[in-house]
Amino acid sequence: MGITRWLKRRRPEAPAFDKQDVADAVERVTALNPRLRLAARYQQRLAPKTGEALAYVRGLVDGLPAFREASAETWSTDPVIRACFATADEVSAALSRATTLHDFFDSNLAAEEVYAVLGMTRSERHTLGVAAEGDTMRTDVAQTTLSFSDHQFRMCAPTEAALREEIVGRLLDQLAMQGMARIATKLSKRDALKQEIALLKTRQRLLESKGHGIGAMVGGGAEPAIGELAKLNAQIAQNDAELASLSEATGTLDRQLDILIGVIGDVRKLLSVDYRRVRLSRMNVVLEGDDVAGDDIELASASLPGAPPLVRSFALVRIARRSIGPARNLLDIAERFL
Repeated sequence: MGITRWLKRRRPEAPAFDKQDVADAVERVTALNPRLRLAARYQQRLAPKTGEALAYVRGLVDGLPAFREASAETWSTDPVIRACFATADEVSAALSRATTLHDFFDSNLAAEEVYAVLGMTRSERHTLGVAAEGDTMRTDVAQTTLSFSDHQFRMCAPTEAALREEIVGRLLDQLAMQGMARIATKLSKRDALKQEIALLKTRQRLLESKGHGIGAMVGGGAEPAIGELAKLNAQIAQNDAELASLSEATGTLDRQLDILIGVIGDVRKLLSVDYRRVRLSRMNVVLEGDDVAGDDIELASASLPGAPPLVRSFALVRIARRSIGPARNLLDIAERFL
Protein backbone atom coordinates (compact mmCIF):
# COMPACT_ATOMS: atom_id res chain seq x y z
CA MET A 1 0.00 0.00 0.00
CA GLY A 2 1.71 3.17 -1.12
CA ILE A 3 1.36 6.82 -0.48
CA THR A 4 -0.55 8.03 -3.52
CA ARG A 5 1.12 11.17 -4.85
CA TRP A 6 1.97 13.05 -1.72
CA LEU A 7 2.14 16.62 -3.08
CA LYS A 8 3.37 17.30 -6.64
CA ARG A 9 5.13 20.28 -8.23
CA ARG A 10 8.45 20.71 -9.99
CA ARG A 11 11.20 18.44 -8.75
CA PRO A 12 13.55 20.55 -6.59
CA GLU A 13 17.30 20.32 -6.82
CA ALA A 14 18.68 17.68 -4.45
CA PRO A 15 20.49 19.30 -1.52
CA ALA A 16 23.97 18.24 -0.46
CA PHE A 17 24.42 15.76 2.36
CA ASP A 18 27.33 13.86 3.93
CA LYS A 19 27.98 10.27 4.97
CA GLN A 20 26.82 10.92 8.52
CA ASP A 21 23.46 12.15 7.21
CA VAL A 22 23.05 8.89 5.30
CA ALA A 23 24.15 6.81 8.29
CA ASP A 24 21.61 8.58 10.50
CA ALA A 25 18.91 8.00 7.88
CA VAL A 26 19.77 4.28 7.72
CA GLU A 27 19.38 4.04 11.49
CA ARG A 28 16.05 5.85 11.27
CA VAL A 29 14.52 3.63 8.58
CA THR A 30 15.51 0.51 10.55
CA ALA A 31 14.46 1.86 13.96
CA LEU A 32 10.82 0.91 13.41
CA ASN A 33 11.81 -2.69 12.66
CA PRO A 34 15.16 -3.09 14.49
CA ARG A 35 15.51 -6.82 13.80
CA LEU A 36 16.61 -5.88 10.28
CA ARG A 37 19.86 -4.66 11.84
CA LEU A 38 20.74 -8.31 12.41
CA ALA A 39 21.02 -8.83 8.65
CA ALA A 40 24.55 -9.02 7.27
CA ARG A 41 26.05 -5.65 6.33
CA TYR A 42 22.69 -3.92 6.66
CA GLN A 43 24.24 -0.44 6.79
CA GLN A 44 26.31 -0.85 3.63
CA ARG A 45 23.40 -2.43 1.76
CA LEU A 46 20.91 0.25 2.76
CA ALA A 47 23.19 3.26 2.32
CA PRO A 48 23.04 3.78 -1.50
CA LYS A 49 19.23 3.78 -1.87
CA THR A 50 18.75 5.55 1.45
CA GLY A 51 21.12 8.32 0.35
CA GLU A 52 19.14 8.80 -2.87
CA ALA A 53 15.86 8.82 -0.92
CA LEU A 54 17.24 11.32 1.61
CA ALA A 55 18.30 13.71 -1.15
CA TYR A 56 14.91 13.40 -2.84
CA VAL A 57 12.91 13.88 0.38
CA ARG A 58 14.97 16.90 1.42
CA GLY A 59 14.36 18.37 -2.02
CA LEU A 60 10.62 17.90 -1.53
CA VAL A 61 10.70 19.54 1.88
CA ASP A 62 12.82 22.45 0.66
CA GLY A 63 10.19 22.98 -2.05
CA LEU A 64 7.28 23.21 0.40
CA PRO A 65 5.47 26.57 0.53
CA ALA A 66 6.66 29.51 2.57
CA PHE A 67 5.50 29.89 6.17
CA ARG A 68 2.44 32.08 6.81
CA GLU A 69 1.70 33.85 10.07
CA ALA A 70 -1.44 32.28 11.53
CA SER A 71 -3.41 34.66 13.74
CA ALA A 72 -6.75 36.40 13.92
CA GLU A 73 -5.03 39.62 12.81
CA THR A 74 -3.57 38.12 9.61
CA TRP A 75 -6.88 36.55 8.57
CA SER A 76 -7.98 39.74 6.83
CA THR A 77 -4.66 40.36 5.05
CA ASP A 78 -3.26 36.93 4.17
CA PRO A 79 -5.30 35.19 1.44
CA VAL A 80 -4.02 31.74 2.40
CA ILE A 81 -5.02 32.09 6.06
CA ARG A 82 -8.36 33.56 4.99
CA ALA A 83 -8.97 30.63 2.65
CA CYS A 84 -8.20 28.09 5.40
CA PHE A 85 -10.48 29.63 8.03
CA ALA A 86 -14.02 30.92 7.65
CA THR A 87 -13.55 33.79 10.14
CA ALA A 88 -10.86 35.41 12.26
CA ASP A 89 -12.50 33.94 15.35
CA GLU A 90 -12.09 30.47 13.86
CA VAL A 91 -8.32 31.04 13.70
CA SER A 92 -8.23 31.97 17.38
CA ALA A 93 -10.39 28.99 18.32
CA ALA A 94 -8.18 26.52 16.41
CA LEU A 95 -5.01 27.91 18.01
CA SER A 96 -6.51 27.91 21.49
CA ARG A 97 -7.60 24.27 21.41
CA ALA A 98 -4.31 22.95 19.97
CA THR A 99 -2.72 21.09 22.89
CA THR A 100 0.49 20.63 20.90
CA LEU A 101 1.00 24.40 20.78
CA HIS A 102 0.12 24.87 24.46
CA ASP A 103 2.55 22.10 25.43
CA PHE A 104 5.33 23.66 23.34
CA PHE A 105 5.02 27.07 24.97
CA ASP A 106 4.63 25.50 28.43
CA SER A 107 7.93 23.68 27.85
CA ASN A 108 9.70 26.64 26.21
CA LEU A 109 8.94 29.59 28.44
CA ALA A 110 11.34 31.94 26.61
CA ALA A 111 9.93 31.20 23.17
CA GLU A 112 7.83 33.93 21.58
CA GLU A 113 6.85 31.96 18.45
CA VAL A 114 6.59 28.45 17.10
CA TYR A 115 6.63 26.93 13.61
CA ALA A 116 3.99 24.30 12.88
CA VAL A 117 2.18 22.27 10.25
CA LEU A 118 -1.51 23.06 9.96
CA GLY A 119 -3.45 20.05 8.66
CA MET A 120 -7.03 20.34 7.40
CA THR A 121 -9.81 18.52 5.59
CA ARG A 122 -10.65 20.27 2.32
CA SER A 123 -14.16 20.10 0.89
CA GLU A 124 -15.50 21.27 -2.46
CA ARG A 125 -19.13 22.22 -2.91
CA HIS A 126 -20.72 22.71 -6.32
CA THR A 127 -23.67 25.11 -6.31
CA LEU A 128 -25.48 27.70 -8.39
CA GLY A 129 -24.58 31.27 -7.54
CA VAL A 130 -24.86 34.88 -8.67
CA ALA A 131 -22.40 36.31 -11.17
CA ALA A 132 -22.25 39.18 -13.64
CA GLU A 133 -22.10 38.41 -17.35
CA GLY A 134 -21.61 41.70 -19.12
CA ASP A 135 -24.39 44.02 -17.95
CA THR A 136 -26.56 41.14 -16.79
CA MET A 137 -26.66 39.52 -13.34
CA ARG A 138 -27.31 35.81 -13.50
CA THR A 139 -28.46 33.71 -10.54
CA ASP A 140 -27.88 30.27 -12.06
CA VAL A 141 -24.11 30.31 -12.57
CA ALA A 142 -22.32 27.08 -11.61
CA GLN A 143 -19.79 27.74 -8.86
CA THR A 144 -17.29 25.74 -6.83
CA THR A 145 -16.71 26.75 -3.21
CA LEU A 146 -13.81 25.50 -1.10
CA SER A 147 -13.97 25.07 2.66
CA PHE A 148 -11.60 23.70 5.29
CA SER A 149 -12.40 21.95 8.56
CA ASP A 150 -10.82 19.77 11.27
CA HIS A 151 -7.85 22.09 11.74
CA GLN A 152 -5.04 20.29 13.57
CA PHE A 153 -1.51 21.20 14.64
CA ARG A 154 0.24 17.86 15.12
CA MET A 155 3.87 18.90 14.60
CA CYS A 156 5.76 22.00 15.72
CA ALA A 157 9.35 23.14 16.26
CA PRO A 158 11.15 26.24 17.55
CA THR A 159 12.56 27.21 14.14
CA GLU A 160 11.69 26.86 10.48
CA ALA A 161 14.81 24.78 9.84
CA ALA A 162 14.02 22.43 12.73
CA LEU A 163 10.47 21.87 11.52
CA ARG A 164 11.57 21.13 7.96
CA GLU A 165 14.18 18.66 9.27
CA GLU A 166 11.52 16.96 11.39
CA ILE A 167 9.29 16.62 8.33
CA VAL A 168 12.20 14.93 6.51
CA GLY A 169 12.43 12.44 9.37
CA ARG A 170 8.70 11.73 9.34
CA LEU A 171 8.79 11.02 5.61
CA LEU A 172 11.63 8.56 6.16
CA ASP A 173 9.47 6.96 8.86
CA GLN A 174 6.70 6.64 6.28
CA LEU A 175 9.04 4.77 3.92
CA ALA A 176 10.00 2.43 6.76
CA MET A 177 6.34 1.69 7.52
CA GLN A 178 5.66 1.08 3.84
CA GLY A 179 8.56 -1.36 3.90
CA MET A 180 7.04 -3.18 6.87
CA ALA A 181 3.73 -3.47 5.04
CA ARG A 182 5.40 -4.83 1.91
CA ILE A 183 7.42 -7.33 3.93
CA ALA A 184 4.23 -8.65 5.51
CA THR A 185 2.62 -8.93 2.07
CA LYS A 186 5.58 -10.70 0.47
CA LEU A 187 5.86 -13.24 3.29
CA SER A 188 2.12 -13.78 3.85
CA LYS A 189 2.15 -17.23 2.18
CA ARG A 190 4.82 -18.68 4.45
CA ASP A 191 3.17 -20.54 7.33
CA ALA A 192 6.35 -20.42 9.39
CA LEU A 193 6.20 -16.63 9.42
CA LYS A 194 2.53 -16.13 10.30
CA GLN A 195 3.39 -14.98 13.81
CA GLU A 196 5.93 -12.45 12.60
CA ILE A 197 3.54 -11.18 9.92
CA ALA A 198 0.85 -10.58 12.55
CA LEU A 199 3.37 -8.77 14.74
CA LEU A 200 4.59 -6.61 11.85
CA LYS A 201 1.03 -5.63 10.97
CA THR A 202 0.27 -4.88 14.60
CA ARG A 203 3.44 -2.79 14.88
CA GLN A 204 2.52 -0.83 11.76
CA ARG A 205 -0.94 -0.09 13.18
CA LEU A 206 0.49 0.94 16.55
CA LEU A 207 3.08 3.24 15.00
CA GLU A 208 0.47 4.89 12.76
CA SER A 209 -1.81 5.37 15.77
CA LYS A 210 1.01 6.90 17.76
CA GLY A 211 1.59 9.46 15.02
CA HIS A 212 4.59 8.30 12.97
CA GLY A 213 4.77 9.11 9.29
CA ILE A 214 2.65 11.62 7.41
CA GLY A 215 -0.23 11.36 9.85
CA ALA A 216 1.98 13.01 12.43
CA MET A 217 2.44 15.97 10.13
CA VAL A 218 -1.04 16.74 8.80
CA GLY A 219 -3.30 15.08 11.34
CA GLY A 220 -6.44 13.21 10.45
CA GLY A 221 -8.52 11.27 12.95
CA ALA A 222 -8.65 11.89 16.66
CA GLU A 223 -5.46 13.05 18.32
CA PRO A 224 -4.38 10.45 20.92
CA ALA A 225 -4.54 11.60 24.52
CA ILE A 226 -1.53 11.32 26.82
CA GLY A 227 -2.97 8.19 28.47
CA GLU A 228 -3.53 6.59 25.08
CA LEU A 229 0.07 7.35 24.04
CA ALA A 230 1.36 5.66 27.19
CA LYS A 231 -0.73 2.59 26.38
CA LEU A 232 0.57 2.57 22.80
CA ASN A 233 4.14 2.83 24.04
CA ALA A 234 3.57 -0.18 26.30
CA GLN A 235 2.04 -2.18 23.44
CA ILE A 236 4.94 -1.29 21.14
CA ALA A 237 7.43 -2.37 23.81
CA GLN A 238 5.61 -5.69 24.18
CA ASN A 239 5.57 -6.04 20.40
CA ASP A 240 9.36 -5.43 20.31
CA ALA A 241 9.91 -8.18 22.88
CA GLU A 242 7.81 -10.69 20.93
CA LEU A 243 9.58 -9.87 17.66
CA ALA A 244 12.97 -10.23 19.34
CA SER A 245 12.00 -13.65 20.71
CA LEU A 246 11.41 -15.07 17.24
CA SER A 247 14.35 -17.11 15.94
CA GLU A 248 14.59 -16.65 12.18
CA ALA A 249 17.26 -17.78 9.76
CA THR A 250 19.67 -15.08 8.60
CA GLY A 251 18.53 -15.66 5.04
CA THR A 252 15.00 -14.56 5.95
CA LEU A 253 16.28 -11.31 7.43
CA ASP A 254 18.34 -10.74 4.29
CA ARG A 255 15.24 -11.12 2.14
CA GLN A 256 13.33 -8.71 4.36
CA LEU A 257 16.14 -6.16 4.12
CA ASP A 258 16.10 -6.48 0.34
CA ILE A 259 12.37 -5.74 0.36
CA LEU A 260 12.94 -2.60 2.44
CA ILE A 261 15.70 -1.52 0.06
CA GLY A 262 13.26 -1.94 -2.82
CA VAL A 263 10.67 0.23 -1.09
CA ILE A 264 13.21 2.96 -0.40
CA GLY A 265 14.26 2.79 -4.04
CA ASP A 266 10.63 3.49 -5.02
CA VAL A 267 10.62 6.76 -3.06
CA ARG A 268 9.63 8.83 -6.11
CA LYS A 269 6.50 6.71 -6.56
CA LEU A 270 5.60 6.57 -2.88
CA LEU A 271 6.33 10.20 -1.89
CA SER A 272 5.52 12.94 -4.36
CA VAL A 273 4.53 16.59 -4.26
CA ASP A 274 1.21 17.94 -5.52
CA TYR A 275 0.05 21.55 -5.52
CA ARG A 276 -3.16 23.06 -6.81
CA ARG A 277 -3.14 26.72 -7.78
CA VAL A 278 -6.52 28.45 -7.66
CA ARG A 279 -7.94 31.95 -7.72
CA LEU A 280 -10.42 32.53 -4.89
CA SER A 281 -12.88 35.24 -4.01
CA ARG A 282 -13.10 36.41 -0.41
CA MET A 283 -15.97 33.91 0.00
CA ASN A 284 -13.72 31.03 -1.19
CA VAL A 285 -15.49 30.74 -4.54
CA VAL A 286 -13.16 29.38 -7.24
CA LEU A 287 -12.80 32.03 -9.95
CA GLU A 288 -12.10 31.31 -13.58
CA GLY A 289 -9.84 33.58 -15.61
CA ASP A 290 -6.92 35.79 -14.58
CA ASP A 291 -8.94 38.93 -15.27
CA VAL A 292 -11.40 38.15 -12.45
CA ALA A 293 -10.69 39.98 -9.20
CA GLY A 294 -9.50 37.55 -6.56
CA ASP A 295 -6.45 36.10 -4.82
CA ASP A 296 -4.17 33.46 -6.30
CA ILE A 297 -3.18 30.83 -3.73
CA GLU A 298 -1.41 27.49 -3.84
CA LEU A 299 -3.03 24.59 -1.98
CA ALA A 300 -0.93 21.65 -0.83
CA SER A 301 -2.33 18.23 0.04
CA ALA A 302 -1.03 14.96 1.47
CA SER A 303 -2.44 11.46 1.07
CA LEU A 304 -2.38 9.23 4.15
CA PRO A 305 -2.30 5.47 3.48
CA GLY A 306 -5.60 3.73 3.99
CA ALA A 307 -8.49 2.14 2.16
CA PRO A 308 -9.33 4.54 0.68
CA PRO A 309 -6.44 6.98 1.30
CA LEU A 310 -7.29 10.03 3.40
CA VAL A 311 -6.41 13.32 1.72
CA ARG A 312 -5.42 16.21 3.97
CA SER A 313 -4.55 19.75 2.96
CA PHE A 314 -1.83 21.51 4.89
CA ALA A 315 0.07 24.76 5.29
CA LEU A 316 3.28 25.70 7.07
CA VAL A 317 2.58 28.41 9.63
CA ARG A 318 4.33 30.58 12.19
CA ILE A 319 2.41 31.28 15.40
CA ALA A 320 3.19 33.91 18.00
CA ARG A 321 2.67 33.10 21.66
CA ARG A 322 0.38 36.11 22.01
CA SER A 323 -1.96 34.66 19.36
CA ILE A 324 -2.80 31.61 21.47
CA GLY A 325 -5.53 32.09 24.02
CA PRO A 326 -6.27 29.86 27.00
CA ALA A 327 -7.57 26.34 26.51
CA ARG A 328 -11.12 26.43 25.19
CA ASN A 329 -12.77 24.33 27.91
CA LEU A 330 -12.14 22.30 31.04
CA LEU A 331 -11.74 19.08 29.05
CA ASP A 332 -8.82 20.63 27.15
CA ILE A 333 -7.25 21.70 30.44
CA ALA A 334 -7.78 18.29 32.02
CA GLU A 335 -6.22 16.52 29.03
CA ARG A 336 -3.09 18.65 29.25
CA PHE A 337 -2.60 17.79 32.94
CA LEU A 338 -3.35 14.03 32.74
